Amino acid sequence: ILAWPVTARLIRAEFLTLKRRDFVEAARSLGMSDRDIIFREILPNALPPIIVNGTLQISGAILLETSLAFLGLGDPNIMSWGTMLHNAQEFFNRAWWMAAFPGFALFLATLSLNLIGDALNDALNPKR
Repeated sequence: ILAWPVTARLIRAEFLTLKRRDFVEAARSLGMSDRDIIFREILPNALPPIIVNGTLQISGAILLETSLAFLGLGDPNIMSWGTMLHNAQEFFNRAWWMAAFPGFALFLATLSLNLIGDALNDALNPKR
């Protein structure tokens, strides 16, 4: 909920840089309406950084929830990776796998989200 200003600032900056490009001026000279220019010209060019930012924010939200649960500030009735890591602390010397598998799952989840965002950026980038 609190991370939307970063995305809004990114979108605004991207739109401000794209609206001064030659292809927007060409579309305006062809008589396209502002709405058509926004949805047909500017938005497709602004999507890749927005998608990458979204996937990074999702990864950040997962890490934030895990951190809060690890510190004991999450709901104790809901099992999460942070709760698993918190509960595994007292058994770490005897059962290291209790912390290793949730930590590895957390690592894989955040890495895969970042790689998916990068792949979507490459696939949707109209400059390529």
